[in-house]
Amino acid sequence: MKEGGRDNSLWWRMIFVVRRVVGMGVGSWFEDNVLRIIGCGSSTFFWTDKWVGGVPLQVRFPRLFSLAENRWVTMAEMESRGWEDGGGAWEWRKRLLAWEEESVR
Repeated sequence: MKEGGRDNSLWWRMIFVVRRVVGMGVGSWFEDNVLRIIGCGSSTFFWTDKWVGGVPLQVRFPRLFSLAENRWVTMAEMESRGWEDGGGAWEWRKRLLAWEEESVR
């Protein structure tokens, strides 16, 4: 997060006031207390953003992330490619082993 001075909205400047007064030394207070709404998914990355359970999928499923053909795909792109079994959203660098396939389901 970076403060932009007077050019930022009042809301954004207030976030920094709260951060300075409350958040110092508290860890990731902003991420822990602000909810992300995905909406259409065009600005939420499937593997790298915290959009489910507060942990990025790349951390929760590191093996699948390392095998993913496209690691920087958005939620909208994943949906447009198809979520179902064999859908285009699931492109891997190699054929998955049985235990790896179970992780996807």
